[in-house]
Amino acid sequence: MGTFNDQHYIDLILKGQANEFAVLVDRYKDMVFSLALKMVKNNEEAEEVAQDTFIKIYTSLKKFKGDSKFSTWIYKIAYNTCLDRLKKSKKEENNISIDEFSIDLIKTMSNALSVLEDKERKQTIKDCLNLLPKEDNFLLTLFYFDDQNLEEIAKIMNITANNAKVKLFRSRQKLTIILKDKLQLERLEYYERD
Repeated sequence: MGTFNDQHYIDLILKGQANEFAVLVDRYKDMVFSLALKMVKNNEEAEEVAQDTFIKIYTSLKKFKGDSKFSTWIYKIAYNTCLDRLKKSKKEENNISIDEFSIDLIKTMSNALSVLEDKERKQTIKDCLNLLPKEDNFLLTLFYFDDQNLEEIAKIMNITANNAKVKLFRSRQKLTIILKDKLQLERLEYYERD
């Protein structure tokens, strides 16, 4: 089960074999849940968002035209479902002023990160991503961890590729500020132990 491409199962579902949808759910459930968790930052809500996403995918399946990859289409539905959930719950975001950014911060971050072990570096980056506003976290995750290109991100977020590029740049700036603060704090804690 699950060895055919997505379009094979989509065709079967559209012909009335609804049970084949389980294959698509199985293929994409982890991707949808991790995306939802990054945005809503709560396990229970992420599970609900994932369920809502798959209901929307199932009911909208006939609208999938194949203009983009099926995974991109799913990301877009999941992203919009997350945004709807966030609007309803009206959670406050941790905003960081871009005015605080400077080129020196990028250099400091790069030098400090090169000192950390790979495992620590990845965990530090994931921790810092969770401190970003949800849209920035989502955007950086798509680009760096899910290997989505700017065109795919633009389709998912319903923006232009240029807008995606600008948002990605600004998200990197915000991440740089958070990383710099976290790394300075870790350095202080290290020297205070001596």
